[in-house]
Amino acid sequence: MTLKDIAEIAGVSSVTVSNVINGNYNKVSKETVQRIQKIIDENNYKPNAAARSLVSKESKIIGVVIPYVAEKDAFSASPYNTQVLALLEQYIRTQGYYLMMRSVRHSIDALPFFSTWNADGIIFLGTFRDEVEEIEKELKIPAVYVDTYAEDLNIANVGIDDYKGGYLAARYLLGKGHSQVAFVGPSIENYGVIMERYKGFCNAFKERGIDIKAENYFKAETTYEQGVEVGKKLAFSSSGFTAAACMSDILAFGVMDGLRLSGLNVPDDISVVGFDNLPECRYSNPQLTTVSQNIERKVQLVGDLLFDAIREKKRTTANYNVDVEIVERQSVKQLFRN
Repeated sequence: MTLKDIAEIAGVSSVTVSNVINGNYNKVSKETVQRIQKIIDENNYKPNAAARSLVSKESKIIGVVIPYVAEKDAFSASPYNTQVLALLEQYIRTQGYYLMMRSVRHSIDALPFFSTWNADGIIFLGTFRDEVEEIEKELKIPAVYVDTYAEDLNIANVGIDDYKGGYLAARYLLGKGHSQVAFVGPSIENYGVIMERYKGFCNAFKERGIDIKAENYFKAETTYEQGVEVGKKLAFSSSGFTAAACMSDILAFGVMDGLRLSGLNVPDDISVVGFDNLPECRYSNPQLTTVSQNIERKVQLVGDLLFDAIREKKRTTANYNVDVEIVERQSVKQLFRN
């Protein structure tokens, strides 16, 4: 059954049926609405979403873009991504909208896809500044970026105090007596999240008169497997590391298992701190001490910004940094008291 068929049965125009389907009841009498709705119910008619979006100029779709590092990467390999997606879907659903996710190598590659679906808004996770410049030239709908450092481009962004996060991780370990600490995280070649955390980490040591050397930096993408490899390297390093500050919980889980596979114990031989405070931190053995970035608060701000912009039918500019804190559990050993 088509919209035209319903119109013929009801004895009205296709425009009238379209108004009923799209909730424009002020243009149709109550009796006509009831008659059309009865026909729809009896025939189990499901209106085409794409066609409805063309008529109403709204698709009720919110696009979410997650960049991947390599062609074979699965976004779900990151527990952080899955938690953010779950919270976003919940928020978006409460607004009467639908989440549509796209994982691409470059964030800008997702624009034609969401344009085809007539998306009402879009959320970009972890986009670098150079890509933001390109995206902003093409984008016509409200957008919010997450963990993006591009304040000068007048975008709407929600992140965390990454500098403080790195600083807190270092200060916590120093306070536990650890002065030879490995920093484990992705490359700092691009200005952004990891570079800010590294700055905070180094400055905490500098305050104690300790310079962080190149050998303290262990480059690893945000995967469990690369964490395992770093754990093995730490186990056989001659530098005498007593602790590792990992820039994600998934890396920390890998590092802990890499150390175990090499015959070392966490935290008795080497202590480990993570970053994110994912639910999985409570289930690891030992439970992982980590820097909490309050993901729930981040998602709330992202959703509020985006839907305010959608309601006001305009792009918005804002930059929010959610606070961070250390969540202490069992993965760090006290060496001595300062």
